[in-house]
Amino acid sequence: MTTTAVLEKPAAQPTPTTAPAQAAPRGQKSKTMLVGFDLGTNKSCILAGNAGSNDIGLSKIIPSVVGYVKEGIVDGIIAGNNSVLFGEDALKNLLHVDLLAPLKEGIIAHPDAAKDFFRHVRSVVDPSGTSEIRAVVGIPANAGEPAREDIRQCALGIFDRILLIPEPFLAALGFRDDARLGQPGYVDPVTNSLFIDIGGGTSDLCLVQGYFPTREDQISIPFAGDAIDEILHAELNRMYPNNGLSRLKVRELKEQYSYVGPVRKPIDVRVIIGGKAHTLELGEALGRAANTLIDKIYPALTTLISRASSDSVVALLQNIIITGGGSQIKGIDTVLQKRLTDDGYESPKVKLAGQDYKRYVAVGALKAARAARENQWQYLLS
Repeated sequence: MTTTAVLEKPAAQPTPTTAPAQAAPRGQKSKTMLVGFDLGTNKSCILAGNAGSNDIGLSKIIPSVVGYVKEGIVDGIIAGNNSVLFGEDALKNLLHVDLLAPLKEGIIAHPDAAKDFFRHVRSVVDPSGTSEIRAVVGIPANAGEPAREDIRQCALGIFDRILLIPEPFLAALGFRDDARLGQPGYVDPVTNSLFIDIGGGTSDLCLVQGYFPTREDQISIPFAGDAIDEILHAELNRMYPNNGLSRLKVRELKEQYSYVGPVRKPIDVRVIIGGKAHTLELGEALGRAANTLIDKIYPALTTLISRASSDSVVALLQNIIITGGGSQIKGIDTVLQKRLTDDGYESPKVKLAGQDYKRYVAVGALKAARAARENQWQYLLS
């Protein structure tokens, strides 16, 4: 099965926002570039290549933050005396910027910051500003029309054409090894799988069975990495009052030590508070925070399994794949598989997407861009 076939389902085709004849004049564009854009709450991944080529000319992961330089900063403190910084540059200058995350729970929370972030992405993809940019953007499963329209409005005048596709479906396309299709023993994840994509703002689950997923095939939960950070931060403040740990530091601790399953103790972590070294015992707090994620995901997982046809469900249970940042939580595959087994599901197998999890949505998005027909693209006019 080719990627093009996956994009054929008529019900999932977007309706252009305006007539194609009103698009920006093609004569002003030197070439067409295709972009696979995983627009993440905490981190975004961008892959880009020229239309008509299978080469990837750009692969970049950028923290999804915009830093607006504070008033009164002395000349020379910020490189180039820039007034707006993005990604790693913004994080490195925390003392000197007002940091803003354009998204919250997977959707646009600050439109102006999102527009600035999109402009930055455009400049990274096409520094000359002369190319026509067509972008496939990953969105949370079951994102409503208002959320979709917010993305379109923020991309207006920045990208030339856009196509919005659910993130877990794109993750399946990205995870698929095209070179192995048709080989004996290779299980194509696009044919029959269930993807669990755990990001910063949302956990998205999707039945992937060879066609564009319908609304019934997807469940999005507004609980993911950021919510775990919030619970862990509150736990640490309760256990160690006035600890002074920032949310960024708490996220760093979670990413390094988080786990699910029975409480693991001790997990002693050395941190610097007020300039002095302290050792905090985080085992119980980390377990409580991360296990909340399991309690949120598991009912959605079993709901989607129940919606699969009886002819496909046995094979589906062998192909449950966890991706996104949450896939790095220690034991998450084992715990979910055990819960399914304990509840009587037939020989379930839960797998991790692997270390390349940050790129799969963007890889799938670029594949979708290369497979999309002309009438699937939405035109964005400034």
